Parts: sequence; C-alpha cells; structure tokens
Amino acid sequence: MQVVYFRILKISYMKSLTWLLLPAFFLTACSHTYYVVRHAEKASADSTMAAATMTGADVPLSERGAQRANALRDVLRNRKIAFIYSTNTIRTRSTGQPTADVAHLRIQLYKTPDSAFISKMKSIKKNVLIIGHSNTVDDIVNSLTGSVSVPGDLKDNEYDNLFVIKYRGKKITFDKKKYGAPSAGK
Repeated sequence: MQVVYFRILKISYMKSLTWLLLPAFFLTACSHTYYVVRHAEKASADSTMAAATMTGADVPLSERGAQRANALRDVLRNRKIAFIYSTNTIRTRSTGQPTADVAHLRIQLYKTPDSAFISKMKSIKKNVLIIGHSNTVDDIVNSLTGSVSVPGDLKDNEYDNLFVIKYRGKKITFDKKKYGAPSAGK
C-alpha cells in the first residue's frame, strides 16, 4: 500500500513539475533579441583614398574601428545571431562582417529604418544584429522598444554602445551596454 502511495505521489509531482516548466519553456522558445549598434570608427579621408571616398560619405573603418568590429564579434559569438542587417556603406558592412563570418551569415542590406523595415524586423523571431549610423540608431531602437529608449542622435565620437532589445512573449526589455574599448573623447 505504501509503494502505491509513493508511485501516485511521484506521478502527481511529475505532472505538477511539467505544468510549472511548460510555460517557462514556451517563454524561452518565444524569446528573441535585437542587438543594435552604430558602425565602428571610420577612417579619416586622406590623399590616398579614392575621390569618391574623400567626401567622407563612404569611408572604410579605421584600425580602431576594425578592432571594435572584432570586439562585437566576440560579444555576439554565442548569441545565436540568425540575421545581420546593415546599410550599404563600407563602414557598416565592415562592422558586421566579423560577426557574419563567425556565424556563417550573409549581411542583409537595408536603405532606411522606415516603418516597413521595422515591421520586417518585428516579424523575425530570431536574434538579429542591426548596424546603423549615429542619426538612425535611436530611430531603430525606439521603434523596436515602442518607447523613447535612446533620446536622440548619438554623438559623433560615440561608438561603444550595444543596445539590446529582448522580446519575451509580449514583454519587451531594453538594456544599454558597452562593448570594445571606450569611445575616444568620452
């Protein structure tokens, strides 16, 4: 009789544990994260650069910027990044390339962080890295969080921010982190 009682108790315990863990499993399975960064430090236009890049419109990363791109790769290496989005500039693509290489991904291009782009991002239920510019990162982050999480454009010398927006079910959390070496002049 005592053996039967313990078997019933064990079965009851297992059912209770299953019902407790099941919601946690679904919440974890339904969570995804957006990592938003500004491109890393860009090189200064000099006399050795092509005329098209001398305007400063599409310059490559500086050595410090290349180091920051590698630091981003290291931070995101185990974050199961499934998509990387970048504008079509050398500096943004170069910021994401080390992460793309380690994750075996192709960088997807976007033109502007308009409502269509944000809707597309919200439809992706996997971890995403988005690389923008000093005047677009705030728009991207604020659109993804649904609130003013970044109050305005980033400062010209601000490169070390990693904005993390996590969706867990219907709950959205925001965190501002730093990565790589501190930005110069801060």
